[in-house]
Amino acid sequence: MTTIAVVDHGAGNLVSIGRGLESAGARVVVASDPEEFSGADALVLPGVGATGAAMERLDESGMIEAIRTWPGPLLGICVGMQLFFDASDEADNDCLGLIPGRVCRLGATPLPHMGWNDVAHNGDPIFRDIPEGTTFYFVHSYAPVPRRAETIIGTADYGEAFTAAVRQGRRVGVQFHPERSGPAGLQLLANFVASVETPSVEEQR
Repeated sequence: MTTIAVVDHGAGNLVSIGRGLESAGARVVVASDPEEFSGADALVLPGVGATGAAMERLDESGMIEAIRTWPGPLLGICVGMQLFFDASDEADNDCLGLIPGRVCRLGATPLPHMGWNDVAHNGDPIFRDIPEGTTFYFVHSYAPVPRRAETIIGTADYGEAFTAAVRQGRRVGVQFHPERSGPAGLQLLANFVASVETPSVEEQR
């Protein structure tokens, strides 16, 4: 059975995410320190709130370096995806530096952007069996601006286009909340679980 460690940094829908992963057949472990990554086949980095506070909690629990050096599949959700990047304008703080780019405030109003929004995607395996233009649930005021356009695998529009999903090898992130997005969100989590055991070409790059 695939074991997935869901990182507990004090802010995230851990119960809903765990249930979604378990419904796809995974065994879920909630990890509050890096030792609990042992035996995991993949990590999920969730998040609600702010990048600065999330990085502080990861630092306090000693998980920053463990996540930076994690060699296996990694899924970032909302703030968890934002932490993949070099830095964030939200608190002018450094992030994990896994993908080149910066997290910037959305230009539209009102903020936060909250509710259902269509996501256009490029057919990446994380969106397998999810039609183009499917709606997902968002709650955010910031979004990443990747330095390399090829890392963007999904976009949405809120006054202007913004990055809704990214991939760099086995690291994949979504700005929306799959655990709050109904059947499409559950399918996305199931796709992640499936990819842990059978990575695609995109995931092996």
